[in-house]
Amino acid sequence: MAYTTIDKPSDYFNTVLYTGNGSTNAITGVGFQPDWLWLKKRNSSVNHFLFDAVRGASKELNSNNTEAEASPANYLSSFDSDGFTIGSDSDINGSSDTHVSWNWKAGTSFTNDASATGIGTIDSTGSVNTDAGFSIVSYTGNATDNASVKHGLNTAPKMVIIKDLSDTSTWGVWHQSLTNGGYKLTLNSTAAQADDSAFIGGSNRAIPTSSVFFLGSGGGGNGTNANIAYCFSEVKGYSKFGSYTGNGNADGTFVYTGFKPAFVIRKVTSASSDWLMQDNKRSESGGSNQIRNYLFPNSSQAEVSNQDYFNIDFLSNGFKMRSTDGGANGSGSSYIYMAFAENPFVTSSGVPACAR
Repeated sequence: MAYTTIDKPSDYFNTVLYTGNGSTNAITGVGFQPDWLWLKKRNSSVNHFLFDAVRGASKELNSNNTEAEASPANYLSSFDSDGFTIGSDSDINGSSDTHVSWNWKAGTSFTNDASATGIGTIDSTGSVNTDAGFSIVSYTGNATDNASVKHGLNTAPKMVIIKDLSDTSTWGVWHQSLTNGGYKLTLNSTAAQADDSAFIGGSNRAIPTSSVFFLGSGGGGNGTNANIAYCFSEVKGYSKFGSYTGNGNADGTFVYTGFKPAFVIRKVTSASSDWLMQDNKRSESGGSNQIRNYLFPNSSQAEVSNQDYFNIDFLSNGFKMRSTDGGANGSGSSYIYMAFAENPFVTSSGVPACAR
């Protein structure tokens, strides 16, 4: 079996740092036209801003709150061939402020008439990249238990993030390592996993298949409003959506991913604590591989840097905890993660990657 099908992960995911100019600002260096864009000011407390090409460049959501979709002036004006262009608003382009953008590529449009194709029970449209295992799916809920939605991928998603666009429902997250198909985490909250089959999985507690994901009859995923879903399947050497158990030791748990990470989000599932977001571009190294800067998807808080609470090593084939904090490595606590690669552990031609 091939080591990986993606030798250059930055063709599909890339982190780009930029400094605001308080005016129109074309951010380049992404390497592709992003279809999902996540922005955060690093040096002060403001919202996270999430944009995607399916809803359109002007429409934003905030991972750290439950607000409905909005179209503020002077935010994102376009997705470009090598990045994006933003306006003058200080939240995303404050003069001399430091910002981070996380960028994902989808790119192939799809439309599914469920009654005509027999795939799912709710019509959907979206953008998908089957090579990278990522799709953005737009659909209008039908408030019916055990409904299903085509996700566009050719393998079953391991993680699905859903937001109702019209009301203040929470962000629901399903992950393959939660208790079963009816459990969720909440992206805008510190809460532990919760049993909520009204959100996803339905009364059957069904996990996603290679063609659809399943919903309950509740709001926040399947009310009668428009919704957006971000779906991820695993691609060997590029992405991983797994779990680990903490050991409460600074010589912490090692997690094998099969690649050198570029980006990791983690969350303890067995207790209440922040989501943690770290990447290879914002590192304040406390050692040759250590990442000491982090942001919190559930909080508007500014970047925390050069602290020891949630330290992590990015290694050639995975990541290792370097903290005793319960939010990252509590003894016996359970955690889920999503990770994307900087380099595969071994390329398709057999060349190994190295840590820092």
